[in-house]
Amino acid sequence: MNKFRIEDLSVRYLDNNESLRKINMEIEENAITVLFGPANGGKSTFLRTLNRLNDLADVKEMSGKVIFHEDNILEKTTDVIELRRRIGMVFSRPVPLPLSIYENVAYGLIMEGEHDKKKLDNAVENALRKAVLWDELYDRLQDSAYAISGGQQQRLCLARVLALEPEVIMLDEPTSALDPVATAKIEELLNQLKATYTIILAPHNIQQAARMADYAAFFLMGELIEFSSGKEMFLNPRDRRTQEYVSGRYG
Repeated sequence: MNKFRIEDLSVRYLDNNESLRKINMEIEENAITVLFGPANGGKSTFLRTLNRLNDLADVKEMSGKVIFHEDNILEKTTDVIELRRRIGMVFSRPVPLPLSIYENVAYGLIMEGEHDKKKLDNAVENALRKAVLWDELYDRLQDSAYAISGGQQQRLCLARVLALEPEVIMLDEPTSALDPVATAKIEELLNQLKATYTIILAPHNIQQAARMADYAAFFLMGELIEFSSGKEMFLNPRDRRTQEYVSGRYG
């Protein structure tokens, strides 16, 4: 069953940088869909369109449809705040808030008006457990978020998203600043979380794309060149441009 249906999505910025042209695809729920391709191919633009973060950018033109729960989220009537709660985002570098570990995880709930201590405690513990951080940090919740490692900070940012109980988690190169051990933990965690969430991942290299993809989309210069199962994409790509990129002839 698909979580998103994208129809003829086109995006163009004022400076004409990293546009998208006529993107059509469906994103399946409870799976990891990987977006890969050379830099400036449109992957980040695509992610930011799915939860309307592009509203904060200098977009000149946007057309087409992004259907989520049968609604086109690009309509002006969309509740963008609610949309971003349901479709969470984790960025390439950990961005913990200058607060305690506890306050980082609870931040979104507090901003929404939740002040019941017991509910917040439960939400923080549940989110940290899902992010496989509880056993590491349960006795350090009042420490600064800056006092933990980079890999822990990135999982903390994921826990902050999970505390809001989203349906979709999007990650834009979430391990690009992490060492191999921390990267492996994030990958293992995402494979566990897909049982509950729909995950859209823009990895930072082709090896991670191949490891993680249930489904894969190859973007090149704003176009979706090919979309298929991960196995088919990386073992038997149909398009010559995909074949050349996967085989390392460019990129």
